Amino acid sequence: MDWWFGWFGWFDWPPTWGNVGVELLILLDLAFRVVAASVVSNNRRPSSAVAWLLAIFFIPFLGLIAFIVIGSPKLPRRRRNKQRRVSEVILQRTADMDTQGPDSAPPWLEPVARMNRRLGAMPMVAGSDATVETDYVRSLGMMAEEIDLAREYVHAEFYILSLDRTTAPVFDALERAVARGVEVRVLFDHLASLRIPGYRRTIKRLDAMGAQWARMLPFTPFKREILRPDLRNHRKLLIIDGVAGYIGSQNLIDARYGKRRNRRLGREWIDIMARFTGPVVLELDAVFRTDWYSETDELLDVGAAQGLPQARVTGDLYAQCVPSGPGFDAENNLKLFNSLIYNALRSVRMISPYFVPDESLLMAVTTAAQQGLEVELFVSEQGDQFLVHHAQRSYYEILLGAGVVIWMYPQPYVLHAKTLTVDGQTSVIGSSNLDMRSFTLNLEVSALVEGREFAEDLEAFEDQLRSRSRRLELTEWKRRPWHEQVADGFCRLASALM
Repeated sequence: MDWWFGWFGWFDWPPTWGNVGVELLILLDLAFRVVAASVVSNNRRPSSAVAWLLAIFFIPFLGLIAFIVIGSPKLPRRRRNKQRRVSEVILQRTADMDTQGPDSAPPWLEPVARMNRRLGAMPMVAGSDATVETDYVRSLGMMAEEIDLAREYVHAEFYILSLDRTTAPVFDALERAVARGVEVRVLFDHLASLRIPGYRRTIKRLDAMGAQWARMLPFTPFKREILRPDLRNHRKLLIIDGVAGYIGSQNLIDARYGKRRNRRLGREWIDIMARFTGPVVLELDAVFRTDWYSETDELLDVGAAQGLPQARVTGDLYAQCVPSGPGFDAENNLKLFNSLIYNALRSVRMISPYFVPDESLLMAVTTAAQQGLEVELFVSEQGDQFLVHHAQRSYYEILLGAGVVIWMYPQPYVLHAKTLTVDGQTSVIGSSNLDMRSFTLNLEVSALVEGREFAEDLEAFEDQLRSRSRRLELTEWKRRPWHEQVADGFCRLASALM
């Protein structure tokens, strides 16, 4: 046995009372690290596992506590079961519906749509129409006008909901809808809206008008509603009577997010919303009804499951709603983005305020560029979140080296739109960023749209952004100050903890 203890060099043999405690601590530390490595790496992407292990090893107590609190990217089992129940209903009631695109669609679209259906339950449906709105105030005005046409119900779901001068017309329209007997239901993310000035004023207005409302993923310890503070519902939806629906990146708040600092800097958010009509609206409504069920235990009839076969045709677009988030077993949005990029033949154009990819998305994007495709990424020159902004910057050299064109939208604006366009005919619009938080921790919703006309509308928006942006060059990027490079690398490592 002498060789065993000599190999480690830690132990004196035979042991003495003076060193037993030290040796016991060493053994416990070794056992802790082995167990931690096994538990942390189980069913977790390698980059995330390494980041968590570094945090646990370098700051053992705080790192371990953080992992216990936020280490799992899943919602509580009760909420996941609700999602499964609704998904099963949708799949059963739409079992006879084919998931395929038009004859003009690329051959790879059908298997992608079939994958989305298996993961998120919604089929790809024909007969929808869509328009795009990129003017922030006009978009809110359109929503208010649409609410005034409601006769049965209005379902509003926003990550951030705030009553201010810009959003007042929407709240006024909701109040008028309640007054004429329309069922008005409102959902908003609790912590995201709570940090906005005027939160109490917003709640009082909803109560005064008589709207039904609920906080999404509430964090209220004294009411026994404790949930993970890092798991958030990031969706933005508005559905009117199942006839018209809005989806995109815009929250229900003024373009400067109610912050004095933003007004002082002249900082505004640049967003995009799509207005849909036709069968896909019922799919968007099913997402709202699922979230309403999760927060209130009230199970509304799932409109998508009941009404899709008889839904009114309004256009030529094929569309599919793709919900994603920690309520599902898979990363639905990440699989969608990767599939589209790998199947692209000519071009890939991405707009994302937060581009912090995992290994698979980074490989898909760089591979597309190295194959000679036109790959463009539109981002903000200066982000609004320090950690995410610097983590994002750490990928620029790899992207530029692969041939990706990066367009930087100028300060002080925040380019907040989220779209993906492939080959000028297949598009995605919704709430999902191209980052690990949106893939893993946030509840998101996207619309996959097949149709050249809709893609052209998004390309017009891209042209507008391109005309106002500055192209980043690789030589310029390599010359950035060393302290910025250090910050970028550190934040990239920290971002992997998601």
